[in-house]
Amino acid sequence: MGRKWNNIKMKKAATDKLRSQNYTKVLREVTMAVKKSGHAEVESNFALKIALLKAREYNVPKDNVDKAIKKGLGDGGAAIEEINYEGYALDGVAVFMEAATDNPTRTVGNIRSYFNKWGGGLGTQGCLQFVFERKATFAIKQENLPMSTDDLMMELIDFGIDDVETEEGFVTVKGPVEAYGDIYKKLEELKIKVEESGLERLPLNTKEVSKESYEKIQRLLDVLEADDDILKVYHNLEWNESFAE
Repeated sequence: MGRKWNNIKMKKAATDKLRSQNYTKVLREVTMAVKKSGHAEVESNFALKIALLKAREYNVPKDNVDKAIKKGLGDGGAAIEEINYEGYALDGVAVFMEAATDNPTRTVGNIRSYFNKWGGGLGTQGCLQFVFERKATFAIKQENLPMSTDDLMMELIDFGIDDVETEEGFVTVKGPVEAYGDIYKKLEELKIKVEESGLERLPLNTKEVSKESYEKIQRLLDVLEADDDILKVYHNLEWNESFAE
């Protein structure tokens, strides 16, 4: 994960299939944000604010968002539970999954079957606590940035940002989780369009593997990301451009 991971994520999000999947996942994030807080007041519900911003980024219809909010308030539908799963793919590559499900038995059964097919297995909760760090991230197309990255860094320095990285046509800003809303608001004030943002788990280190393992791990990640119950998948697989061709 890291710069390469964010850029690949952007390219994949351009496909209609993944956009449809993202609709489902974003709406579940909206529902969970409302359910956990017990209300839908955006200014005092940080998680809901993030979910609504993401819904706007993906152009999710307002009617769908309103239904997701009502569901979070208990208006119809099965209860949805938020659960994190942690495991290891082939060669010890760490995989962290954030899920929202109305049937945990189904979800964990599916996840186990994916690992059984492509290698590795689930670990105990907390086994990856020293592998990832949580950060607020913002992906911006370089062509949409009306200033240099140095100037952008200076504009955001008061929010405690960690880094501004540029690669493959994208600029990625990383900062503290608690500064997410302030950074987003500042980017809006600067009239900078954010392609995607959120609270991400970034790996503190990455692992290199053989081509055979790389391909199998990528297939595992693909099926995990395609599962409607899984909102986000994080890993520390080292990107290898030659393997991905």
